[in-house]
Formats: sequence, structure tokens, C-alpha cells
Amino acid sequence: MSKERMNKLQQEIKQLYESVDALRKLFPDKENGFTLDGRLVGDIGEVIAQELFQIKLYEKLKHHYDAETTYGPTLKVQIKATFKESLTFNHAPDYYIGIKLSNNGNYKVIYNGPGKYISEKYKHRKGIGTQLLSFPIENLLKINADIPDNERILKREK
Repeated sequence: MSKERMNKLQQEIKQLYESVDALRKLFPDKENGFTLDGRLVGDIGEVIAQELFQIKLYEKLKHHYDAETTYGPTLKVQIKATFKESLTFNHAPDYYIGIKLSNNGNYKVIYNGPGKYISEKYKHRKGIGTQLLSFPIENLLKINADIPDNERILKREK
């Protein structure tokens, strides 16, 4: 992603967060309301992932997957993003990209690799592979640290 384009994205995310804060102040009785997590956050995560990695987003929604690699072998990719301290996971996709967004517009790639490593680490957890579960970012970072480079999605050349 070009530096100019990334700076503009960061500004827009910051403005969204400021808008949410204004809504919370305007409607203080709405507890836990006005969160950015949801489809909007997912869309932001997907475009960041597409700019960073050699993937192509699907034009239409596909069950469990958001993109595929643009090099062989072609593998399916699930992308998750959040402003919170955990990311969701519900099956072992070919590849999983997890992104943590910050209210100042910054982001961090938390996980880039095969989904099987998350499934293996949490195989004892009830609902793994069948239910949408939350996993602390701290734990996903630890799993991510042990993934061999040859099992990561390739980054785009700048």
C-alpha cells in the first residue's frame, strides 16, 4: 500500500472512532452501543490485508473465506479484524490473517499463517471447529511467532 494511501486510511479510521465516541456521549444510556466491530471493521481488515499480502478478495461473500492467494498453490484465506483484544475463529482455514486495529488508525498483523495451528493449539477447547470462538490477541501472537516463514502468505512488493 502506498504511504499516501495508508496515511489517508489511518485518518479515516481515526475519524470513524471519533464519530463513535460522539455517539456514545450523545446517547449515554445505550450501554455497549455504537461499536465499530462488525461488517465495517471486517471490510477495513480485508482491504488492509489485500494491500499487504499477495491475495485477491472475493467479489461476493463466501462461507468462511474472504480471499485467495494470487500465487500457487491457490489457497483460501479467512481475514478477521478487531478493535478489541481478541479475534474470532471458527474453523481451520487454509490461511488465516488476523489484524488488530487501533483508534488512531494504526494496525498490526497479529496472525498470518495456516489456521491449523490455532486449531491444534486449542483442540481441547469446547466448540473448536464448530462454533465462532474468541481468542486473546496475546495468545495468537505467540502461535504466530512459531509459524515458519515458508508457511506465511507472501507480502506484496512495495
